[in-house]
Amino acid sequence: MIYLNKIFIMVTRLGMFGLVLSLLLSLMSCKSTLEVEGNFPTPVINIIPLNVGIIYEEQFRSYRYIEKNEERNEWDIGIGKSQVKLFNTVLSAMFKSVVVTKNEKLATNISADVPSVATDTSIDLFFKPKVEEFQYNVPDETNINMFEVWIKYNMKVYDDQGQLIADWIQTAYGKTPTAFFKSQKRALNEAMIIALRDIGAALSLRFIHIPEINNWLKQKHSISQIRKHYKKNKSQTELITVQLANNSLNFGYL
Repeated sequence: MIYLNKIFIMVTRLGMFGLVLSLLLSLMSCKSTLEVEGNFPTPVINIIPLNVGIIYEEQFRSYRYIEKNEERNEWDIGIGKSQVKLFNTVLSAMFKSVVVTKNEKLATNISADVPSVATDTSIDLFFKPKVEEFQYNVPDETNINMFEVWIKYNMKVYDDQGQLIADWIQTAYGKTPTAFFKSQKRALNEAMIIALRDIGAALSLRFIHIPEINNWLKQKHSISQIRKHYKKNKSQTELITVQLANNSLNFGYL
């Protein structure tokens, strides 16, 4: 009888161990890590003749979304490198030249995002993107066998003196059916890439139509035309001035 009790206790302990182990494995299997990777085509658009400095905060460069809702499977999604790659590709196609600038501390009356005076005097604008919100849906949570991704970006543009020109929100959306992919990671990765391409297309097509930017460009163009006209006619103006001076002297002499 004692021997049977020992066997029963041993079996019970083994059963509990097996249950705990299965629960741990189940929890581990619910966590998925994804580093978003992909390529972004260069948009074919008319180049805006401006020199632009891009500001990427460290939080943007290394942006990660970690699911904290206990009712959902845990996803750890890194999109920092890919979104930097996307913006570098798109902005380089949009403008005459693009450089990545470092944040600098400024006077209290100017935003701490950008240099108060551009260190490179050729820079016309500073562009600063920020992730405001990230959301996703997985097939288990919807009635369709598809991954969906939404990314809300806040975009700001400053002039070369650090004064804010425009501040707007742009939302990106991407989706992929899992039927075309062998794993959920690949499907979600593709949805992320589509969302990033979506924000790139929206930025390149919408930028000059942002009212504040459009007004700034018109003002800058007017000033540029005045300077160009003055430079073009400078030598002729000087010649007329000299001739008038000579005529005055001759007239006085006579």
